[in-house]
Amino acid sequence: MTKPKVQKKSGYHHGNLRGQLTTAARQLIEEQGPDGFSMSDACRLAGVSTAAPYRHFKSKEDLLTEVAMDGLARLGADMEKNASGFPRGSVESIAAIGRAYVQFAIREQHTFRLMFSTKSHAGRIEDLKSVGRNSYGVLLQEVARYLGEDGITEEVMRASFPLWTQVHGLSFLAIDGKLDVTDFPVDIDQSILLASERLLPPRPAPQGS
Repeated sequence: MTKPKVQKKSGYHHGNLRGQLTTAARQLIEEQGPDGFSMSDACRLAGVSTAAPYRHFKSKEDLLTEVAMDGLARLGADMEKNASGFPRGSVESIAAIGRAYVQFAIREQHTFRLMFSTKSHAGRIEDLKSVGRNSYGVLLQEVARYLGEDGITEEVMRASFPLWTQVHGLSFLAIDGKLDVTDFPVDIDQSILLASERLLPPRPAPQGS
């Protein structure tokens, strides 16, 4: 992996210090894992003084929580972008959401683990859950379109949960190296499409038909 480029230190005067520190921390996490970096490492990479982060983050754990929240938000954006490439409310658009989910996990393995870790998240667990619900809402909205529902009904929730657990489990199988065996070939994209077809309930017939 290419070593992150350390920016020249410029003190506190950054246009988006919070975002720059979050990006720097994410880069370090992907290289070394969430326990393998310090606040001073993030400052050095972002090119700011070691005092600067504490204007925005109370601790390293607080910064880790911000990375997890940023990851969930970016995951939601990826899923929405993937779904928009297909007819909305179709099996294909729902499968595209699943592919985006697994691709994110493979691309940012340490961040993905952090997003779903059992850490205390610096007392900001409700903030983290809120961002996570927004991300999950991308799937809920697409399943609602598939079912012809105007909102997130109980039926939408029931239909969506197996779809999420399937790609969530597949993500961890992939990043844990459980799929890298010669006698168990897996086409992830095809697997997600097949699972989506089988897990979704039948589409309701149009009224009056």
